[in-house]
Amino acid sequence: MAIKLVAILLVLLVCRFLPDLVRLRDFSWWRAWLGKLGSASAPAALALGVGVPVLVCALLQVALHSILFGLTALMFAVAVLYYCWGPRDLERDVEAVVKAPDSTQRLAASQALRCVGQTEELPFVAEALVVATFASALKRWFGVLFWFVLLGPCGALLYRLTQLLGGMPGQTESPLAQRAAAILDWAPAHLMALALALASNFDAVFTTWRDYHRAHPQGYASLDLGFLDIIARASVDADVAAGDEHANDAHSPLGALDDAMVLVRRVLVVWLTLIALIVLGGWFG
Repeated sequence: MAIKLVAILLVLLVCRFLPDLVRLRDFSWWRAWLGKLGSASAPAALALGVGVPVLVCALLQVALHSILFGLTALMFAVAVLYYCWGPRDLERDVEAVVKAPDSTQRLAASQALRCVGQTEELPFVAEALVVATFASALKRWFGVLFWFVLLGPCGALLYRLTQLLGGMPGQTESPLAQRAAAILDWAPAHLMALALALASNFDAVFTTWRDYHRAHPQGYASLDLGFLDIIARASVDADVAAGDEHANDAHSPLGALDDAMVLVRRVLVVWLTLIALIVLGGWFG
């Protein structure tokens, strides 16, 4: 776990200070691999298109574990986690919206906040921007982070390739791939909600989460993750109502976007703190 924490911190530093390296996140090799599968069935596309690369990654992960006192394993973990992070840089995409000189360019820049596979135009309104920011944070940061912590580099690759497959148009797109992507999102989305309750207004988050499930009685294990959208908007509204030092007008698109990004960063801090506590507990335990 200590190696994973160090790898996460190194990846965050690279994202912060070397943003141009985002060009290295090129999955054209994987799309070529899918192309070789041709008109494979949905289960075959999922098993071979995702399973084979993940299996190769897992074998490398095991093979490198004890070489050079774990240094090679750390380097491999950093490389895979950085590769699977994003693929676009969320901080830079939000910054591009904020710094756009006019409404036309702000609308165009905000389209980068859409998740993979989304084709509908994102309206430049406060609620839509808040929802898009949290959805992008789940897909770009927290989903890959959760599976990396749980399974290591192969977990990060499993999450990213499954999300890409679930969002692809054409013959590889299927309810099976989309369901697999939703399954991998379920736990990170709930942990985001819990961290948001700790980092923002607990009462507002808990009440919104409970009311959402009462209105949608499919059960808490349902793959419907719409509660995250409602919680995100409620958290921004609660911070504005509480007069938080970072909070702006919740009805202003740029203000709401800024508030949403502040909350996403807080959630990341909560996650990193929890991981660090687990590492320290292991050392002193």
